[in-house]
Amino acid sequence: MEIKILWTEFAINQLEQIFDYYKYRASGEVARKIILQIMDKTILLEKNPFIGVKEPLLLNRKNEYRYLVEGNYKIIYWIEDNYVKISSVFDCRQNPLKMSAGK
Repeated sequence: MEIKILWTEFAINQLEQIFDYYKYRASGEVARKIILQIMDKTILLEKNPFIGVKEPLLLNRKNEYRYLVEGNYKIIYWIEDNYVKISSVFDCRQNPLKMSAGK
């Protein structure tokens, strides 16, 4: 079974914000490196979508959300049919309750 990775518009916007932040604070090269590391981590989900841990703050949602960690970021996703849908990229340095209040 081939699993495809899909990014929600919300998650793509978050990647753009992360890129812009590091481009301004560090450099374009640092920003690209961080984004590539986040995106490369999701490739693991193509072979084993259940590798991520269930997200305890999102247990009350319709979908079963899981996450992987890359650096300071939680890559939050759910599995639907033959797809892994990346819901958001959450900076773990933020208040975790902000995650459950959001998308």
